[in-house]
Amino acid sequence: MNAKHRNILSAALVTIAAALSGCATDKPAESRRTTGEFTSDAALTAKVKSAIATDVGARTAAAINIETYRGVVQLTGFVDSREQAARAEESAKKVEGVRSVKNDVRIKSTS
Repeated sequence: MNAKHRNILSAALVTIAAALSGCATDKPAESRRTTGEFTSDAALTAKVKSAIATDVGARTAAAINIETYRGVVQLTGFVDSREQAARAEESAKKVEGVRSVKNDVRIKSTS
């Protein structure tokens, strides 16, 4: 193996090591999600987004960000009215698997 190949291989190994070290965590085991929990939360997020789009409208759904952690859904973003925010929350609560909903959606200023 020549020097050029060794340098490329070394750079690749350093990159991989750096990427893997970023996966390390200092969080206690009980606060980390398993792969299954992560996948379940991602699926739940998609179902909530779809429910909001169906019940409230695609425009409102696009304005709302959804984060899910162990079945707890958090809604953030900006909508035009309190009614839209409330309807989005109710839509999220109806999705099977949602344990609770934290509605942090804000109403756009009219000024």
